[in-house]
Order: sequence, then C-alpha cells, then structure tokens
Amino acid sequence: MIRFRRPKQDDAVILDLIESQLVPLSHLPHSVISQVRKDLPRRMGHGVTLVACPDYESDPLGFVHFMLHGDLLYIDMLAIAPAARRKRWGNLLMVRAERFALSRGCQRAKVAVDIGNTAGLVFYQKLGYIVARYQPQNFCYELEKRFS
Repeated sequence: MIRFRRPKQDDAVILDLIESQLVPLSHLPHSVISQVRKDLPRRMGHGVTLVACPDYESDPLGFVHFMLHGDLLYIDMLAIAPAARRKRWGNLLMVRAERFALSRGCQRAKVAVDIGNTAGLVFYQKLGYIVARYQPQNFCYELEKRFS
C-alpha cells in the first residue's frame, strides 16, 4: 500500500534509505553531503512524502518525496530498500505522486538523477521521463515529463 509519511514511525527508516541508497550514488563533495544531511529535517518538512509498505502499520519499504511549484512536480528523492526492488513499489509511488500533482494542476514533472545511476535513468525513462540536460555542477541528469 501507499500512504502518507508518519514522521515518528517512518523517518528513521527514510533517513536510513537516504543514507544507504541515495548518498552512495552522489558525486557531490563530502562537505556538500554533510550540509544536505543537516538540511534533511527541514527538507522533509516541505513538500509531500509518500511511503510504500505492505500494510498500514508496517515500516516503509521505500518512499518518494516531492514538491509542487506552480504547474511543476519536482521529484526530490525516491528510494526503495534492496529487498523490495523489482516489486513495483517504485512505480506505485511515482504513479501516486503524479496523480497527486495532476489533481493540483501540475502539467509537467522533473527529477534529477545522479551520473552513474543507470538503473535510476532506465526506471524514469520507462515512466516517460526524457533527459533534458546534464547539470555538471551537481553531477546529475535532469529528466522531464509532460502530463497530457
């Protein structure tokens, strides 16, 4: 099931997923990553976080954090625990995030994928995202999708 984040129950798992699944993919300097870590509580307080779990009371198997800016859905972070991959949790989270955004007037979406994260690139491309540009300062590809 997909549900909204419950901070007291979910945040420890979410932070562990960020640390174990997202940070190792980053090519940013350690000083920048340290600042990102410090900023995570504030960052999680902005936008929406959905979690994937087997049932309502279970700990998350994965999460998506996103923000809406006018007509733009910005996918900030998506991570799935290794044992839960290839079971459609990522797809379910993205479908729910996109539906949420569409219901609030969004017409397009963006996501940044770290260079070297081939699985992430393939995942988003299967969902209809197209590489728009490479951001050398962040070592990321920016992908975009238009909702029709």
